[in-house]
Amino acid sequence: MRQVTTRVRAGYAMGSFVTGAFGTVPGLLLLPYLTDSLAVPAAVAGLLVLLPKAWDVVFNPVAGRISDRAGVRRPFLLGGGLAVAVLFAALFAGGSAVYVAGVFLLCATAYAFFQVPYVAMLAEITEDYDERTRLMAWRMAILALAILVSGAGAPAVRDLTSYPVMGASVGVLILIGTLVTYLGTSGVAASTRVTTAATPRELWAVVRESKPFRLLLAVFVVQAVGLGTMLAGVDYFARLVLGDSKYQTVLFVGFVGPALLVMPLWQRVGRKHGKRIGLIAASLLFAVAVVGLGASRVLPVGVVIALMAFVGVGYAGMQVFPLAMLPDVITAEERASGTSRAGLFSGVWTAGETFGLALGPGVYGLVLAAGGYEASSDGAVVQSSGAVLAALVGFTAIPAVLAVIALPLLKREEPV
Repeated sequence: MRQVTTRVRAGYAMGSFVTGAFGTVPGLLLLPYLTDSLAVPAAVAGLLVLLPKAWDVVFNPVAGRISDRAGVRRPFLLGGGLAVAVLFAALFAGGSAVYVAGVFLLCATAYAFFQVPYVAMLAEITEDYDERTRLMAWRMAILALAILVSGAGAPAVRDLTSYPVMGASVGVLILIGTLVTYLGTSGVAASTRVTTAATPRELWAVVRESKPFRLLLAVFVVQAVGLGTMLAGVDYFARLVLGDSKYQTVLFVGFVGPALLVMPLWQRVGRKHGKRIGLIAASLLFAVAVVGLGASRVLPVGVVIALMAFVGVGYAGMQVFPLAMLPDVITAEERASGTSRAGLFSGVWTAGETFGLALGPGVYGLVLAAGGYEASSDGAVVQSSGAVLAALVGFTAIPAVLAVIALPLLKREEPV
Protein backbone atom coordinates (compact mmCIF):
# COMPACT_ATOMS: atom_id res chain seq x y z
CA MET A 1 0.00 0.00 0.00
CA ARG A 2 1.32 3.46 -0.92
CA GLN A 3 2.78 5.35 2.03
CA VAL A 4 1.31 8.74 2.92
CA THR A 5 3.86 11.47 2.25
CA THR A 6 5.03 14.05 4.76
CA ARG A 7 3.42 16.76 2.62
CA VAL A 8 0.03 15.10 2.96
CA ARG A 9 0.43 14.51 6.70
CA ALA A 10 1.42 18.13 7.31
CA GLY A 11 -1.23 19.44 4.92
CA TYR A 12 -3.99 17.43 6.52
CA ALA A 13 -2.87 18.34 10.04
CA MET A 14 -2.97 22.08 9.29
CA GLY A 15 -6.75 21.82 9.11
CA SER A 16 -6.55 21.80 12.90
CA PHE A 17 -5.92 25.55 12.76
CA VAL A 18 -9.47 25.86 11.45
CA THR A 19 -11.03 23.49 13.98
CA GLY A 20 -8.87 24.69 16.87
CA ALA A 21 -9.51 28.40 16.33
CA PHE A 22 -13.25 28.01 15.78
CA GLY A 23 -13.55 25.66 18.74
CA THR A 24 -11.62 27.91 21.14
CA VAL A 25 -12.00 31.62 20.45
CA PRO A 26 -15.82 32.01 20.46
CA GLY A 27 -16.06 30.13 23.75
CA LEU A 28 -13.34 32.36 25.17
CA LEU A 29 -14.25 35.83 23.88
CA LEU A 30 -17.73 35.96 22.36
CA LEU A 31 -19.53 36.14 25.71
CA PRO A 32 -17.47 39.13 27.01
CA TYR A 33 -17.78 40.78 23.59
CA LEU A 34 -21.56 40.63 23.85
CA THR A 35 -21.82 41.71 27.49
CA ASP A 36 -19.10 44.38 27.57
CA SER A 37 -19.04 45.79 24.05
CA LEU A 38 -22.63 45.38 22.86
CA ALA A 39 -24.38 45.70 26.24
CA VAL A 40 -26.23 42.39 25.84
CA PRO A 41 -27.57 41.04 29.16
CA ALA A 42 -25.49 38.12 30.41
CA ALA A 43 -28.25 35.50 30.26
CA VAL A 44 -29.18 36.48 26.69
CA ALA A 45 -25.51 36.59 25.67
CA GLY A 46 -24.98 33.06 26.98
CA LEU A 47 -27.91 31.85 24.91
CA LEU A 48 -26.58 33.56 21.78
CA VAL A 49 -23.24 31.77 22.19
CA LEU A 50 -24.94 28.42 22.85
CA LEU A 51 -27.48 28.18 20.03
CA PRO A 52 -25.22 28.40 16.93
CA LYS A 53 -22.83 25.81 18.40
CA ALA A 54 -25.79 23.58 19.29
CA TRP A 55 -26.97 24.04 15.70
CA ASP A 56 -23.82 22.23 14.55
CA VAL A 57 -24.98 19.14 16.43
CA VAL A 58 -28.19 19.12 14.40
CA PHE A 59 -26.74 20.24 11.08
CA ASN A 60 -23.62 18.05 10.92
CA PRO A 61 -25.54 15.00 9.63
CA VAL A 62 -27.01 17.17 6.85
CA ALA A 63 -23.55 18.40 5.86
CA GLY A 64 -22.41 14.78 5.99
CA ARG A 65 -25.10 13.61 3.60
CA ILE A 66 -24.31 16.41 1.14
CA SER A 67 -20.60 15.58 1.30
CA ASP A 68 -21.26 11.86 0.85
CA ARG A 69 -23.43 12.40 -2.22
CA ALA A 70 -20.88 14.73 -3.81
CA GLY A 71 -18.28 11.95 -3.68
CA VAL A 72 -15.40 14.37 -2.99
CA ARG A 73 -14.17 16.06 0.17
CA ARG A 74 -11.52 18.64 -0.74
CA PRO A 75 -13.84 21.16 -2.45
CA PHE A 76 -15.85 21.30 0.78
CA LEU A 77 -12.67 21.98 2.75
CA LEU A 78 -11.91 24.95 0.52
CA GLY A 79 -15.42 26.37 0.31
CA GLY A 80 -16.30 25.76 3.95
CA GLY A 81 -12.95 27.00 5.27
CA LEU A 82 -13.00 30.20 3.20
CA ALA A 83 -16.54 30.93 4.37
CA VAL A 84 -15.58 30.35 8.01
CA ALA A 85 -12.59 32.71 7.67
CA VAL A 86 -14.67 35.54 6.18
CA LEU A 87 -17.60 35.09 8.56
CA PHE A 88 -15.34 34.86 11.60
CA ALA A 89 -13.68 38.15 10.68
CA ALA A 90 -17.16 39.68 10.33
CA LEU A 91 -18.40 38.19 13.61
CA PHE A 92 -16.64 40.71 15.85
CA ALA A 93 -17.28 43.69 13.56
CA GLY A 94 -21.02 44.02 14.17
CA GLY A 95 -22.98 46.41 16.30
CA SER A 96 -25.93 44.44 17.62
CA ALA A 97 -26.87 41.15 19.22
CA VAL A 98 -29.04 40.25 16.22
CA TYR A 99 -26.10 40.78 13.87
CA VAL A 100 -23.76 38.64 15.99
CA ALA A 101 -26.36 35.86 16.33
CA GLY A 102 -26.98 35.79 12.58
CA VAL A 103 -23.31 35.83 11.56
CA PHE A 104 -22.38 33.22 14.18
CA LEU A 105 -25.14 30.93 12.92
CA LEU A 106 -23.86 31.30 9.34
CA CYS A 107 -20.30 30.73 10.55
CA ALA A 108 -21.32 27.55 12.41
CA THR A 109 -23.10 26.30 9.28
CA ALA A 110 -20.04 26.94 7.12
CA TYR A 111 -17.90 25.22 9.74
CA ALA A 112 -20.00 22.06 9.47
CA PHE A 113 -19.16 21.88 5.78
CA PHE A 114 -15.46 22.00 6.68
CA GLN A 115 -15.42 19.84 9.78
CA VAL A 116 -17.42 16.83 8.60
CA PRO A 117 -15.47 16.23 5.36
CA TYR A 118 -12.22 16.98 7.18
CA VAL A 119 -12.81 14.31 9.82
CA ALA A 120 -13.94 11.80 7.18
CA MET A 121 -10.76 12.31 5.15
CA LEU A 122 -8.64 10.75 7.90
CA ALA A 123 -10.11 7.32 7.22
CA GLU A 124 -10.24 7.83 3.46
CA ILE A 125 -6.66 8.89 2.79
CA THR A 126 -5.33 5.46 3.74
CA GLU A 127 -6.60 2.13 5.06
CA ASP A 128 -3.26 1.31 6.72
CA TYR A 129 -3.54 1.22 10.53
CA ASP A 130 -0.08 2.67 11.19
CA GLU A 131 -0.49 5.44 8.62
CA ARG A 132 -3.79 6.45 10.17
CA THR A 133 -2.06 6.59 13.56
CA ARG A 134 0.65 8.86 12.13
CA LEU A 135 -1.96 11.10 10.53
CA MET A 136 -3.81 11.39 13.83
CA ALA A 137 -0.57 12.13 15.72
CA TRP A 138 0.27 14.96 13.33
CA ARG A 139 -3.28 16.28 13.53
CA MET A 140 -3.39 16.26 17.35
CA ALA A 141 0.02 17.94 17.61
CA ILE A 142 -1.07 20.78 15.32
CA LEU A 143 -4.43 20.99 17.10
CA ALA A 144 -2.66 21.53 20.42
CA LEU A 145 -0.55 24.26 18.84
CA ALA A 146 -3.62 25.85 17.26
CA ILE A 147 -5.49 25.94 20.56
CA LEU A 148 -2.51 27.50 22.30
CA VAL A 149 -1.90 30.10 19.57
CA SER A 150 -5.53 31.11 19.11
CA GLY A 151 -6.53 30.87 22.76
CA ALA A 152 -3.56 32.88 24.04
CA GLY A 153 -3.11 35.11 21.01
CA ALA A 154 -6.69 36.28 20.48
CA PRO A 155 -7.07 37.96 23.92
CA ALA A 156 -3.63 39.55 23.56
CA VAL A 157 -4.50 41.00 20.14
CA ARG A 158 -7.83 42.26 21.49
CA ASP A 159 -6.14 43.99 24.42
CA LEU A 160 -3.57 45.64 22.13
CA THR A 161 -6.04 46.65 19.42
CA SER A 162 -9.78 45.88 19.36
CA TYR A 163 -12.31 43.11 18.89
CA PRO A 164 -12.65 43.70 15.11
CA VAL A 165 -8.88 43.46 14.61
CA MET A 166 -8.78 40.32 16.73
CA GLY A 167 -11.60 38.76 14.69
CA ALA A 168 -9.83 39.59 11.44
CA SER A 169 -6.57 38.13 12.77
CA VAL A 170 -8.22 34.84 13.70
CA GLY A 171 -9.94 34.88 10.30
CA VAL A 172 -6.52 35.08 8.64
CA LEU A 173 -5.32 32.16 10.77
CA ILE A 174 -8.32 30.11 9.64
CA LEU A 175 -7.69 31.15 6.03
CA ILE A 176 -4.07 29.96 6.18
CA GLY A 177 -5.11 26.64 7.69
CA THR A 178 -7.73 26.17 4.97
CA LEU A 179 -5.42 26.90 2.06
CA VAL A 180 -2.53 24.80 3.37
CA THR A 181 -4.89 21.86 3.99
CA TYR A 182 -6.48 22.13 0.56
CA LEU A 183 -3.16 22.42 -1.27
CA GLY A 184 -1.34 19.91 0.93
CA THR A 185 -3.89 17.17 0.26
CA SER A 186 -3.98 17.69 -3.49
CA GLY A 187 -3.60 14.55 -5.55
CA VAL A 188 -4.78 12.30 -2.72
CA ALA A 189 -7.23 9.69 -3.94
CA ALA A 190 -9.64 8.27 -1.40
CA SER A 191 -8.67 4.68 -0.60
CA THR A 192 -12.12 3.96 0.80
CA ARG A 193 -15.42 5.75 1.22
CA VAL A 194 -16.61 6.59 4.72
CA THR A 195 -20.26 7.40 5.35
CA THR A 196 -20.47 10.53 7.51
CA ALA A 197 -24.25 10.87 7.76
CA ALA A 198 -26.69 9.09 10.02
CA THR A 199 -30.35 9.52 10.79
CA PRO A 200 -31.43 10.68 14.28
CA ARG A 201 -32.99 7.24 14.77
CA GLU A 202 -29.67 5.52 14.06
CA LEU A 203 -27.81 7.83 16.43
CA TRP A 204 -30.36 7.33 19.20
CA ALA A 205 -30.20 3.56 18.72
CA VAL A 206 -26.46 3.62 19.40
CA VAL A 207 -26.99 5.45 22.69
CA ARG A 208 -29.99 3.34 23.74
CA GLU A 209 -28.47 -0.06 23.02
CA SER A 210 -25.03 0.40 24.59
CA LYS A 211 -25.07 1.14 28.31
CA PRO A 212 -21.24 1.31 28.64
CA PHE A 213 -21.09 3.87 25.85
CA ARG A 214 -24.02 5.80 27.28
CA LEU A 215 -22.41 6.05 30.72
CA LEU A 216 -18.99 7.03 29.38
CA LEU A 217 -20.59 9.64 27.13
CA ALA A 218 -22.55 11.07 30.06
CA VAL A 219 -19.37 11.53 32.09
CA PHE A 220 -17.57 13.13 29.16
CA VAL A 221 -20.42 15.54 28.30
CA VAL A 222 -20.95 16.65 31.91
CA GLN A 223 -17.23 17.36 32.24
CA ALA A 224 -17.30 19.17 28.87
CA VAL A 225 -19.99 21.51 30.23
CA GLY A 226 -17.70 22.30 33.16
CA LEU A 227 -14.74 22.95 30.87
CA GLY A 228 -16.89 25.14 28.61
CA THR A 229 -18.08 27.11 31.63
CA MET A 230 -14.52 27.68 32.80
CA LEU A 231 -13.37 28.69 29.33
CA ALA A 232 -16.20 31.24 29.07
CA GLY A 233 -15.24 32.69 32.44
CA VAL A 234 -11.53 33.33 31.86
CA ASP A 235 -12.05 36.95 30.76
CA TYR A 236 -14.42 37.77 33.64
CA PHE A 237 -12.17 36.02 36.18
CA ALA A 238 -9.16 38.01 35.00
CA ARG A 239 -10.97 41.37 35.01
CA LEU A 240 -13.19 41.11 38.06
CA VAL A 241 -11.35 38.74 40.38
CA LEU A 242 -7.69 39.39 39.53
CA GLY A 243 -8.33 43.00 38.52
CA ASP A 244 -6.65 43.03 35.09
CA SER A 245 -7.86 41.58 31.77
CA LYS A 246 -4.24 41.13 30.68
CA TYR A 247 -4.01 38.11 32.97
CA GLN A 248 -6.36 36.27 30.60
CA THR A 249 -3.57 35.27 28.22
CA VAL A 250 -1.34 34.15 31.10
CA LEU A 251 -4.16 32.09 32.59
CA PHE A 252 -4.84 30.38 29.28
CA VAL A 253 -1.18 29.57 28.69
CA GLY A 254 -0.92 28.31 32.27
CA PHE A 255 -3.90 26.07 31.60
CA VAL A 256 -3.05 24.67 28.15
CA GLY A 257 0.76 24.62 28.32
CA PRO A 258 1.13 22.04 31.11
CA ALA A 259 -1.70 20.01 29.60
CA LEU A 260 0.36 19.52 26.45
CA LEU A 261 3.45 18.46 28.39
CA VAL A 262 1.89 15.86 30.68
CA MET A 263 -0.09 13.84 28.14
CA PRO A 264 2.59 11.09 28.08
CA LEU A 265 2.61 11.01 31.89
CA TRP A 266 -1.13 10.35 32.03
CA GLN A 267 -0.73 7.62 29.43
CA ARG A 268 1.77 5.87 31.70
CA VAL A 269 -0.64 6.20 34.62
CA GLY A 270 -3.31 4.56 32.52
CA ARG A 271 -1.10 1.65 31.56
CA LYS A 272 -0.10 1.04 35.19
CA HIS A 273 -3.35 1.65 37.07
CA GLY A 274 -6.07 1.49 34.41
CA LYS A 275 -7.91 4.15 32.46
CA ARG A 276 -10.83 4.43 34.86
CA ILE A 277 -8.52 5.09 37.81
CA GLY A 278 -6.57 7.54 35.66
CA LEU A 279 -9.70 9.50 34.76
CA ILE A 280 -10.84 9.62 38.38
CA ALA A 281 -7.41 10.83 39.52
CA ALA A 282 -7.24 13.49 36.80
CA SER A 283 -10.76 14.71 37.56
CA LEU A 284 -10.06 14.95 41.29
CA LEU A 285 -6.81 16.83 40.67
CA PHE A 286 -8.68 19.22 38.37
CA ALA A 287 -11.47 19.75 40.92
CA VAL A 288 -9.14 20.31 43.89
CA ALA A 289 -7.02 22.83 41.96
CA VAL A 290 -10.12 24.66 40.72
CA VAL A 291 -11.53 24.83 44.24
CA GLY A 292 -8.19 26.32 45.31
CA LEU A 293 -8.77 29.10 42.78
CA GLY A 294 -11.78 30.05 44.86
CA ALA A 295 -9.36 31.92 47.12
CA SER A 296 -7.87 33.88 44.21
CA ARG A 297 -8.94 37.27 45.56
CA VAL A 298 -6.51 36.89 48.48
CA LEU A 299 -3.81 34.78 46.83
CA PRO A 300 -0.72 36.19 45.07
CA VAL A 301 -1.11 36.11 41.30
CA GLY A 302 1.84 33.73 41.05
CA VAL A 303 0.02 31.19 43.19
CA VAL A 304 -3.10 31.58 41.04
CA ILE A 305 -1.06 30.85 37.91
CA ALA A 306 0.51 27.83 39.63
CA LEU A 307 -2.96 26.52 40.50
CA MET A 308 -3.99 27.01 36.86
CA ALA A 309 -1.06 24.82 35.87
CA PHE A 310 -2.38 22.03 38.13
CA VAL A 311 -5.81 22.57 36.59
CA GLY A 312 -4.17 22.06 33.20
CA VAL A 313 -2.54 18.82 34.34
CA GLY A 314 -5.93 17.49 35.45
CA TYR A 315 -7.55 18.71 32.25
CA ALA A 316 -5.03 16.75 30.19
CA GLY A 317 -6.05 13.51 31.90
CA MET A 318 -9.73 14.38 31.47
CA GLN A 319 -9.10 14.52 27.73
CA VAL A 320 -6.77 11.52 27.40
CA PHE A 321 -8.70 8.86 29.30
CA PRO A 322 -12.23 9.20 27.86
CA LEU A 323 -10.79 9.20 24.35
CA ALA A 324 -8.68 6.15 25.24
CA MET A 325 -11.69 4.34 26.76
CA LEU A 326 -13.94 5.08 23.77
CA PRO A 327 -12.27 2.59 21.36
CA ASP A 328 -12.46 -0.08 24.09
CA VAL A 329 -16.20 0.44 24.43
CA ILE A 330 -16.71 0.50 20.66
CA THR A 331 -14.71 -2.71 20.16
CA ALA A 332 -16.61 -4.52 22.90
CA GLU A 333 -19.96 -3.44 21.47
CA GLU A 334 -18.99 -4.42 17.92
CA ARG A 335 -17.89 -7.86 19.10
CA ALA A 336 -21.17 -8.32 20.95
CA SER A 337 -23.36 -7.15 18.06
CA GLY A 338 -21.29 -8.46 15.16
CA THR A 339 -21.70 -5.16 13.31
CA SER A 340 -19.34 -2.27 12.53
CA ARG A 341 -20.70 0.93 14.05
CA ALA A 342 -17.56 2.88 14.88
CA GLY A 343 -18.69 5.78 12.70
CA LEU A 344 -22.01 6.06 14.50
CA PHE A 345 -20.41 5.90 17.93
CA SER A 346 -17.88 8.56 16.93
CA GLY A 347 -20.61 10.77 15.51
CA VAL A 348 -22.63 10.66 18.71
CA TRP A 349 -19.48 11.28 20.77
CA THR A 350 -18.51 14.35 18.72
CA ALA A 351 -22.04 15.71 18.93
CA GLY A 352 -22.03 15.27 22.71
CA GLU A 353 -18.70 17.03 23.09
CA THR A 354 -19.82 19.92 20.88
CA PHE A 355 -23.06 20.35 22.81
CA GLY A 356 -21.34 20.14 26.20
CA LEU A 357 -18.73 22.77 25.35
CA ALA A 358 -21.43 24.98 23.80
CA LEU A 359 -23.60 24.73 26.91
CA GLY A 360 -20.78 26.07 29.10
CA PRO A 361 -21.10 29.75 28.07
CA GLY A 362 -24.85 29.50 28.53
CA VAL A 363 -24.37 28.26 32.08
CA TYR A 364 -21.81 30.97 32.84
CA GLY A 365 -24.11 33.65 31.41
CA LEU A 366 -26.91 32.52 33.73
CA VAL A 367 -24.56 32.62 36.72
CA LEU A 368 -23.49 36.17 35.85
CA ALA A 369 -27.11 37.21 35.46
CA ALA A 370 -27.98 35.72 38.84
CA GLY A 371 -25.16 37.75 40.38
CA GLY A 372 -26.45 40.99 38.91
CA TYR A 373 -23.76 41.48 36.26
CA GLU A 374 -24.39 44.74 34.38
CA ALA A 375 -23.79 44.72 30.63
CA SER A 376 -22.27 47.78 28.99
CA SER A 377 -20.93 49.11 25.71
CA ASP A 378 -17.48 49.97 27.00
CA GLY A 379 -16.78 47.51 29.83
CA ALA A 380 -16.30 50.41 32.22
CA VAL A 381 -19.18 49.59 34.57
CA VAL A 382 -18.12 49.01 38.17
CA GLN A 383 -19.65 45.65 38.95
CA SER A 384 -21.31 44.84 42.25
CA SER A 385 -19.85 42.45 44.79
CA GLY A 386 -22.54 39.97 43.73
CA ALA A 387 -21.36 40.09 40.12
CA VAL A 388 -17.74 39.58 41.17
CA LEU A 389 -18.78 36.61 43.30
CA ALA A 390 -20.76 35.19 40.38
CA ALA A 391 -17.71 35.49 38.10
CA LEU A 392 -15.66 33.60 40.69
CA VAL A 393 -18.27 30.90 41.36
CA GLY A 394 -18.86 30.31 37.65
CA PHE A 395 -15.13 29.90 37.08
CA THR A 396 -14.43 27.67 40.09
CA ALA A 397 -17.28 25.97 41.95
CA ILE A 398 -19.38 24.95 38.96
CA PRO A 399 -16.52 23.42 36.89
CA ALA A 400 -15.24 21.63 40.01
CA VAL A 401 -18.63 20.07 40.74
CA LEU A 402 -19.21 19.07 37.11
CA ALA A 403 -15.76 17.46 36.96
CA VAL A 404 -16.63 14.90 39.64
CA ILE A 405 -20.41 14.61 39.88
CA ALA A 406 -20.74 12.06 37.07
CA LEU A 407 -17.70 9.92 37.98
CA PRO A 408 -19.81 7.29 39.85
CA LEU A 409 -21.30 6.38 36.45
CA LEU A 410 -17.99 4.92 35.28
CA LYS A 411 -18.03 1.14 35.05
CA ARG A 412 -15.67 -0.57 37.47
CA GLU A 413 -14.58 -3.10 34.88
CA GLU A 414 -13.13 -1.63 31.71
CA PRO A 415 -14.02 -3.33 28.40
CA VAL A 416 -11.24 -5.34 26.87
